[in-house]
Amino acid sequence: MIRIFISILITFIISSFGFATELSELVAPGATVHKLAGGMKFTEGPVWLPEKQSLVFSDIPNSKLMSWSSSKGLTVFRESENANGNILDLHGNLISCQHSGRNIIRITPSGDEETIVDSYNGKRLNSPNDVAAHLDGSFWFTDPPWGLWGSDQSPEVAGHWVYRVDGKTKQVKTVITDLSMPNGIIFSPDYRRLYVADTGGHPKHPVEALRNAPDVIRCYNVTRAGKLGKLLFTIDEGSDGMAVDTLGNLYTTHAGKVGVFDKDGHKLGTIDCPEGPANVTFGGTDYKTLFITARTSLYAIEMQVRGVSTPRK
Repeated sequence: MIRIFISILITFIISSFGFATELSELVAPGATVHKLAGGMKFTEGPVWLPEKQSLVFSDIPNSKLMSWSSSKGLTVFRESENANGNILDLHGNLISCQHSGRNIIRITPSGDEETIVDSYNGKRLNSPNDVAAHLDGSFWFTDPPWGLWGSDQSPEVAGHWVYRVDGKTKQVKTVITDLSMPNGIIFSPDYRRLYVADTGGHPKHPVEALRNAPDVIRCYNVTRAGKLGKLLFTIDEGSDGMAVDTLGNLYTTHAGKVGVFDKDGHKLGTIDCPEGPANVTFGGTDYKTLFITARTSLYAIEMQVRGVSTPRK
C-alpha cells in the first residue's frame, strides 16, 4: 500500500504542476515513428511487461496474443479467444478482454487463467473491448457488440454499456449506459478522471436514438471513494485505445493518427503513422517509448515524457 501511495503522490504532483503546450515538448528531439514488426491481421491492446521487458499485444483475427522485445523480436505469447484490450492488474497479472470468449480473464505470470467476468445479471456479455484497473482493485470495462458481428451468437444484454466489476466479490454493475459504442477506457494518472471513447452509432444499434451518435471522448470525474462522478468535458473526436503520460496528457487513436490532448481536453497535435493506429501504450526501460498497434504492424516512437505504469501492491 505504501508503494501505491507514493506512486499516486508522485503522479499527482507531476500532473498538477507539469504541463506541455506543444507536441514538440513531448516527443524526443528528432524521433520518428518506426516499425518494429509486421505481417499480422489486426493488432490491438498493447501492454508493457516490465519484468520481462517485453510488449504483449493482440492480433485479434488470428486469435493470438503476440510478444515483442528488443532481444527476441516478434513471437507468439499464447493463444486467445480473439483478445482485444489488455492491461496489467495491481499484482502484475495480465488482464485480457476476449471478443469470442465474451469475457475478461486474468493470466498469471505462470500462465494460469481465471475468468473475472463473463455475464451481467445472468446474461452473457457482448464482447468486452477494453478495460482499466482502479486502485481499489476493481476493473472498469467497455462492452460493445463488435465481436458478435459475423458470428452465430446474439446479444443477450440490452445495451452497449460500461461496467465496473469488483476485484474481490466480482459483483458487476453498470456505470455508464448512455453511450452508443463504448470503446477505449483509461484513468488519469491520479485516478480522479475517467476517459471513455464512444465510437459513434451504427445502423444495428438497438436504441434508435443512438444510431447516429457522433465519435467523442467523454471525461468523467471519479470520486475519492472510486465512484463515477459528473461529466467534466467532451472531446469532439473519437478514439479506439488510449494511453496517458505522467503529465496527464491523453494519447488517442483516431482517423489514422495518434492524437495528443492535455488533461483538460485541449489538442496539442497529432503523430502520423504509416498505418491507421488502433491502440497505444507506454513502455521500455524508462517508460518513454510510445508503442503503437496499427492494423498489421507494431510501431514505436521515443518520447521525452514518461508514460504511466500500473502501481503494484
